[in-house]
Amino acid sequence: MIEQGKIAPDFTLPDSNGKMVSLSEFKGRKVLLIFYPGDDTPVCTAQLCDYRNNVTAFTSRGIEVIGISGDSPESHKQFAEKHELPFLLLSDQQRTAAKAYDALGFLGMAQRAYVLIDEAGTVLLAYSDFLPVTYQPMKELLARIDEARG
Repeated sequence: MIEQGKIAPDFTLPDSNGKMVSLSEFKGRKVLLIFYPGDDTPVCTAQLCDYRNNVTAFTSRGIEVIGISGDSPESHKQFAEKHELPFLLLSDQQRTAAKAYDALGFLGMAQRAYVLIDEAGTVLLAYSDFLPVTYQPMKELLARIDEARG
């Protein structure tokens, strides 16, 4: 996993509509990158729906949420619509972002991980779950975020 204090590597990936999105577009805003193994899998769905249900906890802290997996833009579009996900999902089919953040896991899929980036583009917090069958519940995630933000 990328280390705290490092400059977050920039990347450009397609969103669920095929529009290219670069991390650098979010400079000046806090961003939470959520790497996850795949759309419509039981644990990933539970995780992203948990975060969806609590999205105001992120927005009230001024944090933009971006989900990243190796799924196609079309898969992301269906997944986001099906589960009414209010945040951006980016397609990392070549695993460029996952590699840049050292977030590649089992079988070359993205690990279940998150990276909090501050307004200047510095990594404030980086965490990955050892087991892909679990995810960090919202309460624990927010406690880590609040601790990292000071």
